[in-house]
Amino acid sequence: MIIAVDGPAASGKGTIAKALAKHYHLPHLDTGLLYRAVAATVMRLELDPTQEADSVAACDFDELTLADPVLRDDEVGQVASIVSAHPLVRAALMQRQKRFAHQDGGAVLDGRDIGTVIAPDATAKLFVRATPTIRAQRRFAELKSRGKSTSYDQVLADIRSRDERDSGRSTAPLVPAADAVLLDTSFLSIEAAVAKAVALVEARRTA
Repeated sequence: MIIAVDGPAASGKGTIAKALAKHYHLPHLDTGLLYRAVAATVMRLELDPTQEADSVAACDFDELTLADPVLRDDEVGQVASIVSAHPLVRAALMQRQKRFAHQDGGAVLDGRDIGTVIAPDATAKLFVRATPTIRAQRRFAELKSRGKSTSYDQVLADIRSRDERDSGRSTAPLVPAADAVLLDTSFLSIEAAVAKAVALVEARRTA
């Protein structure tokens, strides 16, 4: 069984995907970390994320990079949104994601284009969303808890900017798959959102 969980930044898709993986005893991949690893490598090597060639060169990152806590930094997230718009970067990381999705027994993947590009044959596809202001509140609280200095207004501006880039890119834009089920977490607790996600997956499994 393959479960695809897509959605914008701070919508709750990662938390939901991890919970689904635990519930169904499936391996989980946060595909956004792959792009964040590319972004972190671009930054470390002082390359230009707007240049496709520079970003592609950073795709050959060390696997240990995926465990680096710096990948969760908002600055890395902003650069990841830039490098992920390059078609050749997406192509370079696509096969790795497809292999993970189609391993024996299946998997849970979350990202921006899982249901549309990586696993269009997924058993269940969820598109998780929340209002930009709610998402900004969540991200701001997360950054504060990690001791990061920023403002709510800056976080909201970054969220809106990433939404525009992710939805407007020519390759694999952030859009719900035609057969995805929408899950709005704006006013749901984590527990309620996870319970609803499990119910939606179960409905697709038994359909």
